[in-house]
Amino acid sequence: MKIFLYGIRPDEAEYLKQWNALNPDIETDYTDQIFTDETVDLSKGYNGVVLLQTQPYTRTALQKLHDFGVSKISVRNVGLDGFDFKDLRDLGFSLTSVPVYSPNAIAEHTTSLILRLLRRVPEFDKKFANADFRWFPTIGEEINGKTVGIVGTGHIGSVVARLMMAFGAKVVAYDIKPNPYLENLGIYVDSLDEVLKQANIITLHTPLAKRDIHMIDEAAFAKMKDGVIFINAARGGLVDTDALIKALDSGKVGGAGLDVLESENDVFQKKFDKISDVKDPQFQALLNRDNVIMTPHTAFYTTTAVHNMVFDSLNDNVKMLTGKAPKYPVDISEN
Repeated sequence: MKIFLYGIRPDEAEYLKQWNALNPDIETDYTDQIFTDETVDLSKGYNGVVLLQTQPYTRTALQKLHDFGVSKISVRNVGLDGFDFKDLRDLGFSLTSVPVYSPNAIAEHTTSLILRLLRRVPEFDKKFANADFRWFPTIGEEINGKTVGIVGTGHIGSVVARLMMAFGAKVVAYDIKPNPYLENLGIYVDSLDEVLKQANIITLHTPLAKRDIHMIDEAAFAKMKDGVIFINAARGGLVDTDALIKALDSGKVGGAGLDVLESENDVFQKKFDKISDVKDPQFQALLNRDNVIMTPHTAFYTTTAVHNMVFDSLNDNVKMLTGKAPKYPVDISEN
C-alpha cells in the first residue's frame, strides 16, 4: 500500500516519521508542494493521497488522479470549500477530513484575540516602541459582563461558548443545527440578526458553504452594536472585507481580530522583502490599525493539532484503502 502526501511542512514531516514507524508495512512519500494540475503526476503509482491546501482543487487535476487509479482522498483539515463535490461524485472519489484535530486550539486563539483587543495590546506595543510606559489613557475592558455572540456552535464554537461563560460573559448563539449540550444552557436565539443586535463581541465559527459567502456584509454590520468587537477565525469568505473596512472606519466595529481573510492566499504563508510589496489593497487597509489584530491563519497551529491532522488523515486513508469505515467520512452527496 502506497500513500502520497501533498503540502507537507517540516513540522508535519516529523509527525509523518512517527506515523511511519508505527505503520512499517505502508509506503509513504510526500512533497512540500500543494496538489495542482502541475503536481498531480507525483501521485502516479500510489493508492491514496492526503492533501492540504486553501486554493481550489481543479477538475483537471482530479481527473488525472482518477486516471491514475486513485479514488481515496483524505484532507488534513476541516474546510472542504476547495472541492466541487460534483467533481468528486462524477469521478468516483471517496473523501475524509479531520474535523476535530483540535477545537481547543482555535477556541483558545479566538479568546486570545478577544483579550488582546479588549486590553488594547496593539496600542501598548506601539507605546513601548516609543519608550512610552504610561498606562493612561489606554484603559481596557473586561469580558466579564459582556454579551458574546457565537455564530456556529460545532466543535469549535461550543468550546468558545464554554470559555466565554467561564470568563463571566453572557453568551448568545445561533446555529442552524443547535448543539444539544448548549441547548440545555439556554443560550440560543432564533436568528443571526438577534446575535448581531445583542452582542458586544461577535465571533464566527461556521464552515464556508456557498449560501454563507459574505454572511457578514454591510447590512449585517449595520445591525451590530456600535463599537462591537468582531472576530473571524473561521473562513475569510464569510465576511465582506470592504464592508468590514467601512465599519472600522466609521467606528461601528471597535476592534477586529482576523485569523483569516478573503484574499489570504495572496499574502499568508508568503515572505515579502518589505511590507509595501504586498499589493493586496484590503490587507493594506487593515494593516497597522491600532484596533485590528491579524494572524496568518494560525489559529489551528499547535503541536496537538498538527499531530492529529497527520495521524487522523493517514489512518482514515488506510481504512478506506482496506475497505474499512473511516473515522471521519465526508458526505459528498451534496455541496
